[in-house]
Amino acid sequence: MMPAMTPDDLLDPLLQPGLKGFPHGHRPLRRSEVGQLGWNVLAGDLPLPVAVIKREALEHNLAWMQRRAQRWGIGLAPHGKTTMSPQLFARQLDAGAWGITFATVTQLVVGVAAGVRNTLVANQVFADADLACIQALLRGHAGLRVVFLVDSLAQLALVDAWWVRHPGSVAFEVMLEVGFSGGRTGCRTTAEGEALAAALHASPAVHLVGIESYEGLQATGDTARDEPFVRDLMDRVEDLARHCDSAGLFEADEVLVSAGGSAIFDLVAGRLAPPLGKPVRGLLRSGCYVTHDHGFYRRMVHTVEARLGCACDETLRPALEVWAAVQSRPEPGLAILAVGKRDLSFDLAMPVPVARAALGDRQASPVPAGWRIDQLNDQHAYLRWDAADESDAPAVGDRVGLGISHPCTTFDKWPWMPVVEPDYRVSDAVTTHF
Repeated sequence: MMPAMTPDDLLDPLLQPGLKGFPHGHRPLRRSEVGQLGWNVLAGDLPLPVAVIKREALEHNLAWMQRRAQRWGIGLAPHGKTTMSPQLFARQLDAGAWGITFATVTQLVVGVAAGVRNTLVANQVFADADLACIQALLRGHAGLRVVFLVDSLAQLALVDAWWVRHPGSVAFEVMLEVGFSGGRTGCRTTAEGEALAAALHASPAVHLVGIESYEGLQATGDTARDEPFVRDLMDRVEDLARHCDSAGLFEADEVLVSAGGSAIFDLVAGRLAPPLGKPVRGLLRSGCYVTHDHGFYRRMVHTVEARLGCACDETLRPALEVWAAVQSRPEPGLAILAVGKRDLSFDLAMPVPVARAALGDRQASPVPAGWRIDQLNDQHAYLRWDAADESDAPAVGDRVGLGISHPCTTFDKWPWMPVVEPDYRVSDAVTTHF
C-alpha cells in the first residue's frame, strides 16, 4: 500500500527537471527554495513556455473577494477545482475562507491531505468507493467536515444501500440541490425538492444540513437577463429552505445555503442568508476569482462592477499569464509562438497577447493593439497583426506574454507555476494536483 500523502508532500513538494518551465539540468529542489534563487522569467532563467502567477494581483484578489463576502454577511468556500493547488488553498484559508469546495472525492482527498477541514463536494456522490473514502477520511482526520449534494431519490437509495452494508458508519452530511429546467443537476420542481427533503430527513444514512444551487451555466453578462433568472432560482432555494426549516427537516444546528460561480456571483451573494428559525451560514463557491483572467471572466466581472458601482478593474485583476517565445516569422503579419493547446485554455476564447519583451530585454511592455491569437495547435500559437505594418513586428527569439480566458483549464496543464513580482522575478511557486 502506498503511504498516505502528508501536508509537507503537498505544500512543499520536490520540483525537478522534466517539469514544464523548470530549468533544464537544475538540481531537484523544494518548492520553498524557489524564491531564494533569484530566477527571472525575462532573464531567460526558466525555459519557455512557462505559466506564471503575478503575486500582487493574486493577493489583491484574495483580499477583495474576502472583503466582499464579509460585507454580504456570508462565507467563502471557493471551488478548489479551479487550481487544485494546495498552496493556493492555504492562501484562501489564511485570507479567511470558511473552507474549500471540490468537484470529486479524488479532489477532496488532496484537499484533506493538504490540511483543509471544512469541505463541500459540489456534486452528487453515490459510488461505493467514494462513500467508503469519505468515511475513511472522517475517521482519520479529527475535525473534518465533508458535505456533498443529493438531488434525487435514486441517488439517496444508493447511499442508503451502502450505509446498510457498512454498519458503524456515521451519517453523511448532505445538501439538497435545486436545479432548473434545461440546466445540469438539481431538483427541477418544488414538489420534487420537498419530497426529497422529507426522504433525506427520514434516512438514517444522511443528515440534511442545507440547500444548494448553481447559477453559473446560465450567466450571460447581460444584467437584464441574468437578474430575473437568478431571482427566480434563489426564490426557489429560499422557499425550499423555509419549508425544510418549518417542517423540522434540517438536522444541524446551523443551516448551510450555498451557490455562486465566478461570473454573476454578486447576484446570488445577497440571497445566501435567508432568515430561518436556525442560524444560517451562506457560502459562496466562486473559484476563478483567485487569478481571474484576461478574457471571459474579465468581461463578466466588468458587468459585476457596474452593478456594484465600481470602476473597471477596481475589483479583480488578471494574475495568470503564459509566456512563450517567437519561434518563426514565416510570412508578413504572422509569428508562430512555441506554445499551444497543451499549455493554454482555449475552451471559452483564444489567449490574449498582453505583454512583450525582446530577446535580451528584461523589461516587459504592452503589445500593439492589433496583435491577436487566432489559432492554436498542440504546441503552436498563431500571432497575427496587419501584414501591411511590420514596423513593430516581433522577431524570432522575442518573448510574448499571453493572458488567458478561463483559468480552470490552464491550471490543469501545469504541475507547477512560479509566482512572480512586477519585474518577473520569481519569489515563490505553487504546485497543482489534478
